[in-house]
Amino acid sequence: MTKITLFSQIISKLDRNIFNKLVQEKQTDKHQKGYNSWTHLVSMLFCQFAKSQSVRDISNGLRSATGNLNHLGIIKAPSKSSVSYQNKHRDWTLFREYYYKLLSHLSGQAGFKQTKFRIKSKIFLLDSSTISLCLSLFDWARYKTAKGAVKMHTLLDYDGNLPAYVNITNGKTADNKGAYDVPLLKGSVIVADRFYNDFPLLNVWDSNGVFFVIRHKENIQFETVREKELPDNRHEHILKDEVIHLTGTQAKKKYPKNLRRVAVWDEKNEQTIEIITNQMSWTANTISELYKSRWQIEIFFREIKQLLHIKSFIGTSENAVMIQIWTALITILVLKMLRQIAKYGWQLSNLVAFIRLNLFVKIDLQKWLDQPFEDPPTTQEKVIQGVLF
Repeated sequence: MTKITLFSQIISKLDRNIFNKLVQEKQTDKHQKGYNSWTHLVSMLFCQFAKSQSVRDISNGLRSATGNLNHLGIIKAPSKSSVSYQNKHRDWTLFREYYYKLLSHLSGQAGFKQTKFRIKSKIFLLDSSTISLCLSLFDWARYKTAKGAVKMHTLLDYDGNLPAYVNITNGKTADNKGAYDVPLLKGSVIVADRFYNDFPLLNVWDSNGVFFVIRHKENIQFETVREKELPDNRHEHILKDEVIHLTGTQAKKKYPKNLRRVAVWDEKNEQTIEIITNQMSWTANTISELYKSRWQIEIFFREIKQLLHIKSFIGTSENAVMIQIWTALITILVLKMLRQIAKYGWQLSNLVAFIRLNLFVKIDLQKWLDQPFEDPPTTQEKVIQGVLF
């Protein structure tokens, strides 16, 4: 039986040295007394793990762990006014930078890797998700006449299904416009839906040595340069594989090179999916499977919205919203790392629910991850028969 809580053991997985270096660089503890950046991070992670609905819940929840706070690296539980004030004023970019540093650190430990594809290219999935906000409370997040929103433009790493890059903009920013800031890794492949069928954007990617697999729009104008031979008796869902050249006046100026077009029959939805790519050597089935893998980013958005506290916010300022979103991303990173190192086959929803129920229970984290439903050992009582005579 361990002497520290489950939440304390989870927090110990975070590299505090990396965090302290970022704090020094950004001077986020300057003129701060008591409620420092680390206490702020722990408080917001508690908000995510416990799904606290207000700053009062955060303050009271941490106070209920009296005597265990030293294992979290904090002196005392913050007051609700301290949490509220620092959410409004502490630089939110601290938590963004820490997410990226922690992603690199924990990915090496957990060894996120999927082996479905035999290609050497790094695979990224690109999409965006809109988070609705009440315009009367979040007046800075203008989206529609009576509705506010922010949009998460997310580049998801296929290995581990974790964001390699997130660009948070106002709700009005179009998907393709939010993608221009995405960092490009030469030799990688980006998989996206038709909203990213923007030929100037695709030309930028191609010029930087990045492959793309994009569902094209129905009104695309092209002429066939040559048809590629389809495999015999295999992958019958592949309807067409051809090299094309854009014929639209503006389109061919924006993307003058040849493209590859693959048409695939989607039996589940009974529709034809038409894909364009600048990768000419992979098989048509590989292109088809790459586009099919794009569904993983939809699952990621569903996970963070359903399992974490990201659909409602404990602060109304832009800074507070940014901090809550980035601490939610840190939380999902830690959760997926825990699932990766566990011997038991956890569903993420079950793992979140079980941790939420046992945050301040003193059990060994790794043993609990490996054998969550193991019955406690039974000890047989030694019965010593008395001597009658």
